[in-house]
Amino acid sequence: QVHLVESGGGLVQPGRSLRLTCITSGGTLDNYAIGWFRQAPGKEREGVAYISKNSATTFYSDSVKGRFTISRINTENTVYLQMNNLKPEDTAVYYCAASSAVVQAWWWEPQFEAWGQGTQVTVSE
Repeated sequence: QVHLVESGGGLVQPGRSLRLTCITSGGTLDNYAIGWFRQAPGKEREGVAYISKNSATTFYSDSVKGRFTISRINTENTVYLQMNNLKPEDTAVYYCAASSAVVQAWWWEPQFEAWGQGTQVTVSE
């Protein structure tokens, strides 16, 4: 089964940028669609962005559309989440997840069979 590890989180001021990285192993990345999710303190986990196996399709939540960009390099087993113009409400633990068969809405968590451990993003003065 594919294994995922996130990195790139940290503390950043509002308006600045961060790039999260999701490195995969134990499976061929181009067999998986990838989603980025986040969970803020006291809130349910939510879908942030999604990219299909061949990068042909991407989706974003309304709250990040126009500010975040998801991309992938299958030959490097890597998926990125570029986050620009960060806001305090973006503060959360960010997770990447892999799905071999997306059959429901892109943000439907049960179809993602492997998850990373998460990386903390804090946006604050």
